[in-house]
Amino acid sequence: MLDVRRLRLLVELHRRGTLSAVAEALSYSPSTVSQQLDQLEREVGVTLLVPAGRRVQLTPQAEVLVEHAAAILDRLEAAEAEVARSLTDVGGTVRVAVFQSAAHAVVPRALTTLAAEHPTLRVEITEREPEAGLFEVAARDFDLVLAEQYPGRTRPRHPGLDLVPLAADAIRLALPAEAAAIGVGALARPATPADLAGGDAASPAQALAWAATRPWVLEPRGTASREWAEQLCRSAGFEPDVRFETADLMAHIRLIESGNAVGLLPDLVWAGDAPRLMLAALPGEPHREVFSSARLASAARPAVVAVRAALARAADPSAVSQA
Repeated sequence: MLDVRRLRLLVELHRRGTLSAVAEALSYSPSTVSQQLDQLEREVGVTLLVPAGRRVQLTPQAEVLVEHAAAILDRLEAAEAEVARSLTDVGGTVRVAVFQSAAHAVVPRALTTLAAEHPTLRVEITEREPEAGLFEVAARDFDLVLAEQYPGRTRPRHPGLDLVPLAADAIRLALPAEAAAIGVGALARPATPADLAGGDAASPAQALAWAATRPWVLEPRGTASREWAEQLCRSAGFEPDVRFETADLMAHIRLIESGNAVGLLPDLVWAGDAPRLMLAALPGEPHREVFSSARLASAARPAVVAVRAALARAADPSAVSQA
């Protein structure tokens, strides 16, 4: 009988690429991982790993075993979920990876709901970039991830993960107080919650033309939001003068509020509070899609279902306006 824990190590090696990465992810030493995989080779009776420089490479026989081992792990997780569904109380632990603006806006309200409705349920939240969070859910480091994708761009689909839409989050041009000088409708005053609900009166083309000559703050290169923002600016006929790069949207707000930059901010960043900046609509009124992903094998687990339901309620704009 093959040892399931050793099979998981092989699956993790296939996914993460190195023994050290497996050891770090599972809190083992690299020597322990190596010893356990050596034992698995003896149990199977064939060579599973061969040296490849300073790394190891899976043999064709190991690739076959990985496919079956992944199915076994999914089946065991599905069995755990079915047992949990037979219980009357929702408990246990759900590990959730979230991106920054969701952590600010959606998660606190969801946790308040869960504490009231399921007091024995433990929810652990870790901030992760969407790409990393999706990978780590697939790798069983987390049970659920909140991620986002920008208009016209979709993230690679991970086999074994579902995708459940959570919210359509409007993206707006954020401007400092000096933007009032252009004298266009809503740009002459700070935005209010009503602006976010009904849209701004400002001309998108005029607002972007004004912003084209200002310094910009954007997220770091390589992120989906940065690539989308640059394409938006280029479509409007200019290259943004990016002087500030940071993934911290709170820093974006401070830089714009102080008059040092302009930028693009999603509505979720305000977490239901009245925005402190001037906001203008963008051409086409773009929205990013916020979604959650879980492993198909555990998506029906009552604790995961409960967390998703609370997150959906917390992301509902009508719930935000009543908060």
